[in-house]
This record gives sequence, C-alpha cells and structure tokens, in this order.
Amino acid sequence: MVLIAVLCSGTVSGPAYAQSQAGAPSPDTQKKIEAFLRSYFALGTDFKITVGAPKELGSSGLLEVPIEVKSENGGDNIKMYLTKDGRYLLRGELNDLTTDPLADNIAKMKLEGAPVLGDPNAPITVVEYSDFECPVCRNLHDALRGLLPKYPQVKVIFKDYPLEQIHPWARTAALAGRCAYHQDPKAFWKVYDFIYDGQDVISASNAYDKMLDFAGRAGLNQDAFRSCMASSQAASEVDASIANGSQLDIRSTPTLFINGRRLVGADPHGLQQYIDYEANIQKSKTK
Repeated sequence: MVLIAVLCSGTVSGPAYAQSQAGAPSPDTQKKIEAFLRSYFALGTDFKITVGAPKELGSSGLLEVPIEVKSENGGDNIKMYLTKDGRYLLRGELNDLTTDPLADNIAKMKLEGAPVLGDPNAPITVVEYSDFECPVCRNLHDALRGLLPKYPQVKVIFKDYPLEQIHPWARTAALAGRCAYHQDPKAFWKVYDFIYDGQDVISASNAYDKMLDFAGRAGLNQDAFRSCMASSQAASEVDASIANGSQLDIRSTPTLFINGRRLVGADPHGLQQYIDYEANIQKSKTK
C-alpha cells in the first residue's frame, strides 16, 4: 500500500482547517484529511479511505487519527497525527520516552502454544509474525536457515499473520501449521520448511492437497490432520494470532521482534545486527 510505505508530514491548512473552538479541529477536518491523502498519494476512486475521529493523545499536544485504506487488492489500518489547530498532519512512529517500548511489545505478545525452534531457554528470542504465501517471508526463512546455526543462544517463535485479502492460500497454510504443531511440535518446523521451499508450486486450487502431502512427508497422521484442518480450534488459534499481531500494529509481513525490538522485512544484515547487539548484552551480564 503506497500510503503505508511513505513517511510523510503535510500541511492541511487554510480557512477550512481553522479551529472550530479552542483546542479542537473543525468538524470537517476528517473530510479534509481524506482529500489531502487522496491527492498527495494519488489514491483514486478504487481506494476507499475512512478517516476516524481525531482523539487526544495524552498530553502530547497531538491528536491521533485512525485511517483505514481499502482496495480490491487489500487494505490497511494506520495512525497519523494532527496538531490541535488542525493544520499539520504527520505520519511516523511516535515514541514515549517515559516508557520502555521493548517491554511494552513483549507484554503484548501472546506466545503460549506457539511453535518454538531452538532451546526454549535461549536468552535471545526472535518472534516471527509471518504469512506462508508471502515471498518476503520466504526470503526471511532462507535468511534464518543460514543464520541460526551460528547462534545457539537464539530461539525462534512463530506466529501466524496471514494476509488473506491478498494471499488466497495463506490461511490454508496457517491452519496446516497449527495442525502439524498439535500432532507433533517438532513436525511444525518440517512443514514450515516444506511450505516455504515449495511456495512457487502452491496455489489456491492445490493448497489443501499440498498441505496433506507435506503432513505425510513430516510423518503425521493424515486422517487426524484432515480433521484438524476442518476444526474450529485450528481456525480460532489462527484468528487469535492475527488479533495478537494487530495489537502490535503489524501492517506487513514478515515482522520480527528480537527481544522486543521490532524489525520489518527480511533484511539478514539488520537481523544479524539486532542479534549481535543482544548477544553482546548477554556477554556483559556474565562478566
């Protein structure tokens, strides 16, 4: 989504943006924000933009504006910020220097029942929110495969975040992963590899059969696997993982958290930098 990819600030000033009363934007500010975004990012009539009501953001002097953008290719939810006079609109990451954002991220994660690769007691935790159909997630899979053998102090925890609006078989794969995990937690990682390695030959029409094949190759009972794929439990677990990702404001896959530190995309150099940083912290603690 073009809107998400750009860090912007803009001026939406003029007579129409004057304050309707002290400290509050005028009633038509939402419409003006929509018009600004549509023009600035060239979002035509095939994009639906919904601008929520601005809400005061603590004592920051800013108003938080929820914005939803939808098209036939998918959708996204973002937050932008508006000065109280309704003049300046900002897009960016807002950080409260009085809090620990890493601890806040960790507190929001719900990791119980999630697949774990590596030593469960490893001091460095990489939490991967991912989509099995996402090509960039496959790149991450390949990067992790080369990187993890060098770091025995790292464990990876997988969380489903299928982008169903743009990836038609991603949910089927997510269900397969959950069902593999239920039969044998170690088999999950075999299926995980099979899916990413075979991503190019999986389609919406053959995904279910491919998942059955992967389950068989992983040594799983296929009858039990079929029953699980159709179960409400597997579906609710995938939905819960998606909801958890939304709580963390995940807007694209893959999104990683290395001991709470967010990293978006499949950048092996960035991932290694974050892991090395945490490894050095662990070394300093043992001295």
